[in-house]
Amino acid sequence: MALLNLWSLSHFAIWFTAGRWTNLNWTVFFALSIAWECFEWVIDGQTWASFAVEPLENKLSDLVVNTVGFWFGRRLKVD
Repeated sequence: MALLNLWSLSHFAIWFTAGRWTNLNWTVFFALSIAWECFEWVIDGQTWASFAVEPLENKLSDLVVNTVGFWFGRRLKVD
């Protein structure tokens, strides 16, 4: 399985949007981002959670993509 996939695009878009159009700070961003990946890890293997089935390397790359998306969003934020 590739480290980047179509889900990576959605991760980037979601966190770019959060960084650009909300007042979310870095601490809350990291907490939410890590919590979501942990949630996916816990539900991995459930029949209703096919989106969560991925290797650990992909979950870690999701965190990188999330961070890049949030960073770009924050950089383009107009105060």
